[in-house]
Amino acid sequence: MKLGYVTINRGIGCTANSNFRLASYSEEKLKNTVKNNLDCLFKILKFNVKNDIFFFRISSNTVPFASHPICKFNWVDHFRGQFQEIGEFIKEHDIRISMHPDQFIVINSLKKAVVDKSIKDLIYHANVLDTMGLDNTAKIQIHVGGVYNNKKEAVDRFCRVYKTLDKSIKKRLVIENDERSYNIKDCLDINKILGIPIIFDTLHHQYNNNKESQREAILRAKETWKDQDGLLMIDYSSQEIGEKKGKHITSIDLNLFKKFLKDIIGIDLDIMLEIKDKEKSALKAVKLLKELAYI
Repeated sequence: MKLGYVTINRGIGCTANSNFRLASYSEEKLKNTVKNNLDCLFKILKFNVKNDIFFFRISSNTVPFASHPICKFNWVDHFRGQFQEIGEFIKEHDIRISMHPDQFIVINSLKKAVVDKSIKDLIYHANVLDTMGLDNTAKIQIHVGGVYNNKKEAVDRFCRVYKTLDKSIKKRLVIENDERSYNIKDCLDINKILGIPIIFDTLHHQYNNNKESQREAILRAKETWKDQDGLLMIDYSSQEIGEKKGKHITSIDLNLFKKFLKDIIGIDLDIMLEIKDKEKSALKAVKLLKELAYI
């Protein structure tokens, strides 16, 4: 079992997801920003290894505007050496990596322009992982998308677009159950058509399910992962008390996490913490995992 956190380390003194305004775009600004993002990413990964954290979600902003028409710069060739150095470190220490494009990536949209932009962004994400030289266990996770008043047609549209995607995307793409539109059963229906792996999100399942237990849903999601995909990935969080439904908790509740660990006894998986204080909760969770002899 590997445990990790999302994109940012708040205590390391740098950020690996720096961005800038489109209006101020320049090739020089892009170069400087990407170099700083990659430098910081390397520092984060070294911090993680030192603290037995072997799962990390790389920011989609690693290369700002990479999929935007304004970017004509060949960032892959320019930064290949730095990407490969980070990739070698990842492989040497057996770190699990994922990426999660933002909510505007919707391949089942009714608007062709949105679909086209989404595909370009997925190509960028695949390029990042490919340039690092990572195998197929490094995944790109997305939500299925909208329903548009007709879920069957929306699913059919998702499947049609998926089938047109480049192999570099297909080998990495996974779908995630969400809290409103597509629960685990919906994702499993899509898996039957496409064979696409499913990430299980604990908080989303809490609010959108088909009355199956969490353990049952996890086991069904696990069946969608083939050997070349690596272990099942889980997004773990809990509800922030007193906030709107689906808001992630600020800091891990170790009692709730213990209950979750009991629920997954005997299931091999990797856990991504979607918790606001990032590495602070990851450090607490790793300590607990050691105490309970999970790692």
